[in-house]
Amino acid sequence: MEIRCALRQDIWKLLHCLKMRSKYAILLVFIISLIIIEKENNFISRVSDKLKQSPQAPAEANSTEVSPAPAKNSSLASLQELDAAFSQLRSHLYNITLQLAGDRDPGPRRHVLLMATTRTGSSFVGEFFNQQGNIFYLFEPLWHVEKMVTFQPKGTSAVVSAVVYRDVLKQLFLCDLYMLENFISPVPEDHLTPFLFRRGSSHSLCEEPVCTPSTKKVFEKYYCKNRHCGPLNITLAAEACRRKHHVALKTVRFRQLEFLQPLMEDPRLDLRIIQLVRDPRAVLASRMVAFPNKYETWKKWLSEGEASLREDEVQRLRSNCESIRASVELGLRRPGWLRGRYMLVRYEDVALAPLQKAREMFRFAGLPLTPQVEEWISKNTQAPREGNDIYSTCKNSSEQFDKWRFSMPFKVAQVVQDACAPAMQLFGYKLAGSPAALANRSFSLLEEAQPAWIT
Repeated sequence: MEIRCALRQDIWKLLHCLKMRSKYAILLVFIISLIIIEKENNFISRVSDKLKQSPQAPAEANSTEVSPAPAKNSSLASLQELDAAFSQLRSHLYNITLQLAGDRDPGPRRHVLLMATTRTGSSFVGEFFNQQGNIFYLFEPLWHVEKMVTFQPKGTSAVVSAVVYRDVLKQLFLCDLYMLENFISPVPEDHLTPFLFRRGSSHSLCEEPVCTPSTKKVFEKYYCKNRHCGPLNITLAAEACRRKHHVALKTVRFRQLEFLQPLMEDPRLDLRIIQLVRDPRAVLASRMVAFPNKYETWKKWLSEGEASLREDEVQRLRSNCESIRASVELGLRRPGWLRGRYMLVRYEDVALAPLQKAREMFRFAGLPLTPQVEEWISKNTQAPREGNDIYSTCKNSSEQFDKWRFSMPFKVAQVVQDACAPAMQLFGYKLAGSPAALANRSFSLLEEAQPAWIT
């Protein structure tokens, strides 16, 4: 009990000191907190040693009755719970200190849009921003919108879809998360939903106070992986968004860069766009594994040895490459409304030098690269071998990024090269002239990245 009282007094003193705005005061408070924590950890260690030596523990000082001493295992279990609670307290103190330090001079509020297509490594790169504690990050919020919008390859509906996407992105950047309620199915009740797509991929939606107590008989389709949370309270999520210093969104469902001009010119936003591309041959190889049902025609063509692939499949591939190429060309032309706010990044460059590219992206966005981000990159790019989960963001990135070269039939690579040659040339991907060249690890399929891409 005395320990709890002492801790409570120390906490109140600490919170009082943390209100001071001076950087020196914050530094001093943080040092004092560490000293207190270290002292209490030493005390707990001494108590633990005594418990291990004695089968009984004294009754609580304020108890009016003498109860039987707990068993040794029970005492150790209680001590472990106390130790866990103290570790959580230490984490809270550290986060409070970081938050107040950031509140002192957070700089301008930034908005970052990571544009990509499926299987280009966008989930991996998006984690760079998700790991930064002062960034409110959302993973694929347009997934719900896609389910409600009718798509056509050409014509008015494609334009309308792009406008809807753009307007939803704008509201999300402004922390109006209620906009998503128009697209989530079933419709949220009282601003509560257990169906927000990949909620667990956003740290901001799985931490307090957004993580509310779990509710019985409520099925969480997209749950938080590291803790049990109740249905997402969209009001609390919107408040968390406004408390964070910056906002970052990742999407593979928007590629018409020209439609983003109104967002770039909106005085309420300070938008930076990072467009992520990947070798189209690698993208196709990954999609054929991730979405096998969508590529039955390709598999049939390979197995039956037909001379040519169906033209509609080739045209679909060509259209995808051309739409991305048009977007990148616009960005690299640097029109006035986009100048200084667009960055082209190749996934292969990120895989080869993840920390370096992360620094470049954060510098471009005007954001600090925190030690937490650096630690995550180090842990998740040096895995001994790739896991079975094709959606995993943990792998040895420098060894895995061109693994597709040794499994893709050369005639598939030829189809991609013929359909996507203009885009590949613009992005700096070399064409392979033979099966040997494709599978030759010493033959690089990458041109050197142009400096214009990172400014």
